[in-house]
Amino acid sequence: MTYTPICTVDDILPDTGVAARVGGHHVAVFRVGTGRFHAIDNIDPRSGASVLSRGLVGNLGERVVVASPLYKNHFDLSTGECVEAPEQSVRTHAVRVQDGRVLVALR
Repeated sequence: MTYTPICTVDDILPDTGVAARVGGHHVAVFRVGTGRFHAIDNIDPRSGASVLSRGLVGNLGERVVVASPLYKNHFDLSTGECVEAPEQSVRTHAVRVQDGRVLVALR
């Protein structure tokens, strides 16, 4: 896998996300708490808009999710599954932190 630098760790506030383009794909990168990072496709499958990075991060039971700002569907940040409509799930991507920078590799 080829990792692309996105930003520094401090560029993402805890429990928020940022949008990035990686290899021509729209990706949403989330920081959960102070040290966990997740990346999913940024395109909301229902609307086709690149908005998931702007959704609210929270929990549904044990799942850490982001709620789409448009239709409020919840996407599991670990699996990409859409809780309300699994057929509208998104891809997850590999994330790592190296030397204070957040890097993403498409899957």
